[in-house]
Amino acid sequence: MKTLVHNAIIVNEGRTFRGSIVIDNSVISEIAEDGRRPIGVFDNEIDAHGCYLLPGIIDDHVHFREPGLTRKADITSESAAAAAGGVTSYFDMPNTVPQTTSHEALEEKFRLAREKSVVNYSFFFGATNDNADMLDSIDYRRIPGVKLFMGSSTGNMLVDKSEKLEQFFRNVKKPLMVHCEDTSIINKNMAEAKARFGDDPSIGYHPQIRSAEACYESSSLAVRLAKKYGTRLHVAHVSTAQELSLFNAGDKMITAEAVVGHLLFCDDDYERLGAKIKVNPAIKSRDDRDALRKALVDGRISVVATDHAPHLPTEKQGGCCTAASGMPMIQFSLVSMLELSDMGVLPVERVVELMCHNPAELFCIRERGFIRKGYKADLVMLRRNNPWTVDSSMILSKCGWSPMEGRCFRWKVMMTICNGRPVYTDSDGVIARDAGEEIKFI
Repeated sequence: MKTLVHNAIIVNEGRTFRGSIVIDNSVISEIAEDGRRPIGVFDNEIDAHGCYLLPGIIDDHVHFREPGLTRKADITSESAAAAAGGVTSYFDMPNTVPQTTSHEALEEKFRLAREKSVVNYSFFFGATNDNADMLDSIDYRRIPGVKLFMGSSTGNMLVDKSEKLEQFFRNVKKPLMVHCEDTSIINKNMAEAKARFGDDPSIGYHPQIRSAEACYESSSLAVRLAKKYGTRLHVAHVSTAQELSLFNAGDKMITAEAVVGHLLFCDDDYERLGAKIKVNPAIKSRDDRDALRKALVDGRISVVATDHAPHLPTEKQGGCCTAASGMPMIQFSLVSMLELSDMGVLPVERVVELMCHNPAELFCIRERGFIRKGYKADLVMLRRNNPWTVDSSMILSKCGWSPMEGRCFRWKVMMTICNGRPVYTDSDGVIARDAGEEIKFI
C-alpha cells in the first residue's frame, strides 16, 4: 500500500518547508521538497494543502488506568483521545492495579495494549522498596525506563529507604524517571493547613501544601544521586522556577520534563477551575509558570508531556484532602502547545523538538519521532487559523470532562497517521483501532 501526502507545510528537525511524503506500507519511503510531486502510482492520496505536517507526538507520561481502574479510563478510550490529539506514541505509568512492578504485570499490560491500543505504546516498570533486585532481569529493549516515586504516592510505590534509592540510581540501565516531592515537608504542611483551615483545606492551598520547597528538596536529592552514580535521570513534571537551576541545556544525562498543565495554568486559575486543575505536583505561581515557559526555549526543559490522569467527576469533588489529583489532557496537548507558539512563547519548530524529537532521542526509541526516510510513518496533520471551541461532546477520554472545556483553539488536528494508516480524521473521528504497535528501543 503506497500513500502520497502532498502539498504540506512540513515541520521537522528545526525546519519548516513545503513538501510531500510517500508512505510505503508503514514506513516513510520518500520526502520531496519545494513543491516537487513524487513520481509513482499511489493507492491513496492525501491533499494537505494549507496544512502543517508534523511527526506524531510522543507522550512520555500518561496514566491510562488499565488494568484495575477502568471505571475512569482504559487503553481503548485514552488511546483514542491520544489519536484525536495527534499523539501517536505513549508511555504509561506503573501505578495501576495491580502495579506494574513485576514481570507478570508488565507482560499483562503489553497484552492488553496489543488488543486495544489505537496508537503505539510502551510501559514504565515501577520501582518499590521491595523489587530493586529485579533490575538485572528486565528486558530494557521493551521499556522506556523505570519510574520511581520519591514523594507521596499510592500503594507501596513510594521508595523512601535510602539504601533502596541508592540501589536504583546505581543499577538502572535505562532512564530513571522520578516523581520528586518530599513527603515529610508535604505532611508537615498538610498538618499546619488542617490546623488552620479544617480537615479538608480548599483547593487554593494545594500549592502551599505540596510546596515549591517540597519539590526542590526532592529534585535536588535526585540530581545529587544521579551525579554520584552516573544515572540517566529524567525528572518528571518539573513545576517550579527553583528546580530549573538543577538542569543545564544540552545535558543528556540529567533531563527535565514539563507537562502541559503547568505551562498553561497558575495559582490564579484555582478560583475559576478549582479541583479540575488539582495535580501532583501542584500547579504553582505565575512566576513559576513563566519560568517554565522560558525554559522551553533555553533548553533546560527537554520534553513536554501531559501526565494525562483521568478521574471521574465525582472523584474531583472536595478540597486538598478529598479531591483526586490529576486531569485528562492528551487530546488537547499539541494544540495547546501550538497556541503557546502563536503567543510567542516558543517557535513551532521547538514544539516539535520537545514533543517528538527529544522524547525519541532521550529514550532511544527505534525509528520514530522524526520525518525521515526509513522511519515509521507516524504523522499528524493540522490546520492553522481554523477556530473551534472545546465542549464536552468532543471529549474522547472516558471520564468525559476536561479543564480545557470552553477554550477556543486556532489550531485543529485534521488527521493522525499511525504506522502509515490514518487512525483519526476531523470529519470521521477514530477510524482505525488496530494500528498501534509496541514501541521498540535501542
